[in-house]
Amino acid sequence: MLQRLLFGLMTVTSLTLVGCAHSPQQLSPQPKLTTQLAAVGQGQPVVVRVVDGRPSPTLGTRGGLYPETSAITVASADIVPKLQAQAEAAVRLLGFTPSANAMSAPQLTVTLTELKYQSPKEGMYVTEATIGATFKSDVSSGNRRYSGRYGASLDQRFGMAPNQETNTKLVSDVLSDALTRLFKDPTVGQILAQ
Repeated sequence: MLQRLLFGLMTVTSLTLVGCAHSPQQLSPQPKLTTQLAAVGQGQPVVVRVVDGRPSPTLGTRGGLYPETSAITVASADIVPKLQAQAEAAVRLLGFTPSANAMSAPQLTVTLTELKYQSPKEGMYVTEATIGATFKSDVSSGNRRYSGRYGASLDQRFGMAPNQETNTKLVSDVLSDALTRLFKDPTVGQILAQ
């Protein structure tokens, strides 16, 4: 009887610890353009560059009682090539030809300036999170310059602490939304077409 009671107490204790401490998560999001774009170019070359302008690869923490052990990170080396591929795909959809070294061609620099994950500080369990992403565009063609900022955010509630797969999807969705907003800005295409 005593043994069964002790085993029951140990099980409850280990379940409680699972709720309090979350392990770090290294996410590998898959940003994708979520809309069709109207072609405004005639195949002109455009130099496309993607820059990670975040101060840190850490988005935030998953909260809980030990937030310092539950950091969520997205490595620059992981996200930049994916964003580069999507930016080049978007430029093609706009009717241009991405080119790495075309002399005197229009230039588009896409900078990821912010990627954040915020969950409430109090409480043992993560029940909600706010995920946000911001991009900056810098377009230059001849003597014309244009800069824009594009953000997206998502408030998500959870029945239980989100696993790595869930958080990867949420961060992917927010990145996709913000990136799509950048390329839907008509001025970006207009200046590249000059």
